[in-house]
Amino acid sequence: MRRVFKISLASAVSAALLSAVLVPMTADAQVRPQQQRGGSDRGQNADGTPANQRQRAPRIAPLRRTTAAGRCPSVKSLYDAARYVELTGDRVAASNVAYTGEIQGLVSDCAYEGDDPITVYTRVQFDLGRGPQAEGTGRTYRYWIAVTERNKAVLAKEYFDLPVNFDEGQLTASVTQDQVVVIPRAEATTSGDNFEILVGFDVTPQMAEFNRTGSRFRVNAGALAPSTEQ
Repeated sequence: MRRVFKISLASAVSAALLSAVLVPMTADAQVRPQQQRGGSDRGQNADGTPANQRQRAPRIAPLRRTTAAGRCPSVKSLYDAARYVELTGDRVAASNVAYTGEIQGLVSDCAYEGDDPITVYTRVQFDLGRGPQAEGTGRTYRYWIAVTERNKAVLAKEYFDLPVNFDEGQLTASVTQDQVVVIPRAEATTSGDNFEILVGFDVTPQMAEFNRTGSRFRVNAGALAPSTEQ
């Protein structure tokens, strides 16, 4: 279900006033996970697969093209929150994985003219998994979308529920979500590139640290783990 996420005019005016003095900064945490695939990193992922193993690019349907009077806000997944790994026990192992998730695709477009608000259309593909420690056949994941001054302060942030039911024997699922973000502009000269939109899972500090270290599990982690039953 598509929802419209609006930020306040006061926040947008504040961003417009500050945009003239903003200095572009590099933020490693705001890089999509796919940008680090296929590199020269050595070692293994947390589930034992090679760290530099190439994965098939996700398939996500493009949005219908719209017309904008200027540049669109950049839309990115926050690296620290682009993956969701729920672990049980005191050891990082595939056999201790409950539920997993990963933002696998992200496309966007925008429309505005005159002094109209900037309407940003986003489409996010989530790949989700059910590990050996998962309880039940369903999980309601939670994710957020935030609007920021470009590389600066957060202007608005909204959370969304993502309920997923795994059929009997199903270990993975792929879900696509469309959301609309509306950003008011103080005046017609305010361009979309004054703003940035970030997307991420609602993760615990421990999950964020796990992601930050570069560790990862595939969404089907534990699916081929040997049974512990006697």
